[in-house]
Amino acid sequence: MPSALITGATAGIGAAFARRLAADGFSLVLVARDEKRLLARAEELRLRYGVETEVLPADLASEEGLAAVERRLREGVDLLVNNAGFGLRGPFLDVPVADELRMLKVHCEAVLRLTLAALPGMRERDRGAVVNVASVAAFFTRGTYSASKAWVVNFSESAATELDGGRVRVMALCPGFVRTEFHERASMNVSGIPGFLWLSADDVVDEAMRDLARGVRVSVPDLRYKAVVAVGRLLPLNLTSRISRSIGRK
Repeated sequence: MPSALITGATAGIGAAFARRLAADGFSLVLVARDEKRLLARAEELRLRYGVETEVLPADLASEEGLAAVERRLREGVDLLVNNAGFGLRGPFLDVPVADELRMLKVHCEAVLRLTLAALPGMRERDRGAVVNVASVAAFFTRGTYSASKAWVVNFSESAATELDGGRVRVMALCPGFVRTEFHERASMNVSGIPGFLWLSADDVVDEAMRDLARGVRVSVPDLRYKAVVAVGRLLPLNLTSRISRSIGRK
């Protein structure tokens, strides 16, 4: 039975990955900060899909939490989904630097360290994959969040290039607006976002898994967001910056 470790597994895209992988017959290692929610999610998946589930409560913004997940990954998994992340409300100059550093710890350092903990065993077995959840925001300019997600994309592409020729894959997943707890937790007002731009977490994961199987290195789910990214890459940087600020104020 193949195994997968998913960070941020209790809600949103992480929970959707857990459902999809359980349905595909993976045994699961679920990582999140809230042990109570983890246990409930694990039991739900066990009962519904009949798969083995393991819970690993860990705060990836802490050294202790990161080290615990690194140790588990070195024991071996077939798929790592680096999904844990969060947003911050307001312009980055108005956000406490401690919060910005915590974001970088989770979005960048955790992705780096957990990927590097998983890859040696995968390369030795010549099989396995890492999915690093980034964002369409990686292709635009919107403070530390978009900068951190741009790093995830670049890092993932670099790792995929180094592994080229084997059966181990690394992919960055860049969804747009997804209906999850993400914006509510960050106290973000998203009432100005048109309804047609919202995606479901399950659809995002289904497309991500198809792209992973095809060897895609940067997955942008949904044709609407593929078009947004393509246009964004053609526009002058100062124009995309103004658009990003406009969306952020809504």
